[in-house]
Amino acid sequence: MSFMQINDLKVHYPIRGGFFNRVIDQVHAVDGITMEFERGKAYGLVGESGCGKSTTGKAIIGLEKISGGSIFYEGENVTNKRRSRKSAFSRDVQMIFQDAHSSLNPRKRVKDIIAEPIRNFLKLSPQEEERKISELLDIVGMPDDAKFKYPHEFSGGQKQRLGIARAIATNPKLIIADEPVSALDLSVQAQVLNFMKDIQNEFGISYLFISHDLGVVKHMCDHISIMYKGRFVESGTKGDIYHNPQHIYTKRLLSAIPEVTPVGREQRKRERIQVEQHYQVEHKNYFDENERVFDLVPVSSTHFVAATSQVKEVM
Repeated sequence: MSFMQINDLKVHYPIRGGFFNRVIDQVHAVDGITMEFERGKAYGLVGESGCGKSTTGKAIIGLEKISGGSIFYEGENVTNKRRSRKSAFSRDVQMIFQDAHSSLNPRKRVKDIIAEPIRNFLKLSPQEEERKISELLDIVGMPDDAKFKYPHEFSGGQKQRLGIARAIATNPKLIIADEPVSALDLSVQAQVLNFMKDIQNEFGISYLFISHDLGVVKHMCDHISIMYKGRFVESGTKGDIYHNPQHIYTKRLLSAIPEVTPVGREQRKRERIQVEQHYQVEHKNYFDENERVFDLVPVSSTHFVAATSQVKEVM
């Protein structure tokens, strides 16, 4: 059963112009998306840069103003509710940012960075807080003396581990991970991703894993939604998306995943050419005259795809 529901979420930004600087149009960064989160499950949100996926994560956690729709957490509507630093939602929904360096205060030692959410939400004595910080550093594979150091003394992968330690300090139900490994080397990416999966299995944490990399999302997630210009074009289980893609945009993203072997690379190249040709010819049937994605229709009980213009005509 889901503990959190996102219904028809919208984030619109006004465009101003003219002599009086009036609102003349709007940018639909997020244009009506719906999601549900179950305990211990990982959800992937995939799309190219500018599609609205990061804005979605920030809107959920309260860093972006919501223009429409609703967010229900544990049955309570928290959409327009002021999310104080002491609220259950703020305790249970945490975020890992893409740039680990800028997300850690350079003027604070690691122990004070990790202690901040602990002090906000957990009533611990100084001794218990010290033990908690040591425990968190151990969980993320960092030495205990790291708590006396400053962020600039660590590598990119280590900084991301420290960001994860801070995110799990309050025993959250959901962690929104916004491109958490995109700035890391490939070898370090694998270490951090495997570590995040271990954390999920051990503590039953749910993830909203935001990425442009379908290969990374395939490794991490149970359910995947593909986003284009603020809307979902396809949503389903990992098997639905990778083995039975329906939307031309999903197929286009899948065809861009690199292959390791020479034979695989050649086959992927042929697939990419075919998909691109299809995309150019059939593009108008997948989007309306304003390039807006059509509404989702079911393919199966777990698989949904944005209807094409032909399907809309039949409906």
